[in-house]
Amino acid sequence: MAAVKDYSVEEKLSSLVKLQKIDSKLDEIQVLKGELPMEVSDLEDEILGLNARKTRIEEEINGINEFIEQKKNAIKESEALVKKYEKQSNSVKNSREFEAINKEIEMQQLEVKLAEKHIRDASEELTEKAKLLENAKKQIAGKETMLTNKKTELEKIIIDNEKEEKHFDDLSANARKGMDERLLYSYDRIRKSYRNGLAVVPVVRDACGGCFNAIPPQKQSEIRQRKKIMVCENCGRILVDDDLNNQVGVQ
Repeated sequence: MAAVKDYSVEEKLSSLVKLQKIDSKLDEIQVLKGELPMEVSDLEDEILGLNARKTRIEEEINGINEFIEQKKNAIKESEALVKKYEKQSNSVKNSREFEAINKEIEMQQLEVKLAEKHIRDASEELTEKAKLLENAKKQIAGKETMLTNKKTELEKIIIDNEKEEKHFDDLSANARKGMDERLLYSYDRIRKSYRNGLAVVPVVRDACGGCFNAIPPQKQSEIRQRKKIMVCENCGRILVDDDLNNQVGVQ
């Protein structure tokens, strides 16, 4: 069985510095993309919402048109009944029948007026819905144009940096192989805690390269010895001496 290599603290620190520099390169590429991925996602969600709104308005318009058509048919039926009753009134035998027919005629005439009012009200609502629909369509068209532009811009950045991003992705994956799992876990946890993604920083001008908190001379001496993993008491980042940080390069 092959023996597993026991890395020294200095080798572990060198590996961490290298990984940090690789991941920082990847972070720089993400910065180039800026807020574009989020903006694209937000626009896509907004367009979905606007399309749902447009569909709802169209359904409401269809419902109003059906209602108007029903009232128009009701008017035709009432007008037909009025003609029928008027014809019957010519052959009534007594005043009671005449009054009854007149009441039926009046009732149907009221039904016509009520239906006409419903049609007027519905037509006004239809006009408002048409305006809302037109506005929704304009909003969708505007958002779709913005989305196309944002996607084009993002795709250009992705294409321009695709090779470089893949290169550093591969380097990052390779750099992680064989690293101490607990140390790697701490590194990833610290990285996620800070927006700039810096988990490993050098001591520069007697201060932490992450939070710029002063590092005592005794602690700086221990960091330069590279005998144990040292962290900043203020921000929790892993500290290395500036010489080691400059020695480790990434291509």
